[in-house]
Amino acid sequence: MAITAAMVKELREKTGAGMLDCKKALVEADGDMNAAIDFLREKGIAKAAAKGDRIAAEGLTAVAVDGNKAALVEINSETDFVAKNERFQSLVQNIADAVLRNGSETAEAALASEYEAGKTIDTYISEEASTIGEKISLRRVALFAKEDNAAFGSYLHMGGRIGSVVVIEGTTDEAVAKDVSMHIAAARPLYVDRSSVTEEEKAREEKVLTEQALNEGKPANIVEKMIAGRMNKFYEEICLVDQTFVKDPDFKVGKYVESKGGKIVSFVRFEVGEGMEKREENFAEEVMNQLKK
Repeated sequence: MAITAAMVKELREKTGAGMLDCKKALVEADGDMNAAIDFLREKGIAKAAAKGDRIAAEGLTAVAVDGNKAALVEINSETDFVAKNERFQSLVQNIADAVLRNGSETAEAALASEYEAGKTIDTYISEEASTIGEKISLRRVALFAKEDNAAFGSYLHMGGRIGSVVVIEGTTDEAVAKDVSMHIAAARPLYVDRSSVTEEEKAREEKVLTEQALNEGKPANIVEKMIAGRMNKFYEEICLVDQTFVKDPDFKVGKYVESKGGKIVSFVRFEVGEGMEKREENFAEEVMNQLKK
């Protein structure tokens, strides 16, 4: 039976085993999912079996920097308790270092890349998940590159619950870049500047603001002027350079950086679990499930 990528993915989600191990198990089981699970359990590879359907929405972010290259990663765990575990913290940093070393631009590419001789990052995560006893997953990665006349700024908030990296060109002052990365962690910008906002998003916001103004009973000739002012406020909320600088409210972030001779090129902000379904604890159900085993 032909083994598809979807089958490998399903088995990996059900068992927490590595992709290569899952493919081998499916080949051995001729595509039979249950038999493949048994194969992995028999080999001790699926020690963390049945964790694949759990929600891993906790975890940490980590940053790795080497010269003119940097990487930001988000690794998820099931509980905040495990995220405070030193072994898990080491795993997160080790993966960040490996992602930077390999230059992996996506989580999928990173999982298939080498962690150490003969072992992929995916396998490393699976082994650690078995030891730690929770589902662990690499969710996101971001790579950065800069020139010699530029600076990286990175910041990890709440021990890594939020991670941000910014690239500023025209200055090598890392303190300036660090201050901006701290602002990014706190203020949650979505774009560097107004030119980064899509025309579709601009049009949608203008439509909403126009309807709001008309519903307020404003005359049509006044609405246009109101929209311009409200769009400026909209940009100040989502564009990094237009935001009021947290550390010095007398400056917009863009103007602050300009005063230091720099210009913001790019940034990424990861907040652990954002956009993911959170795990809901049901201790009564968990106890009943344990009693049935």
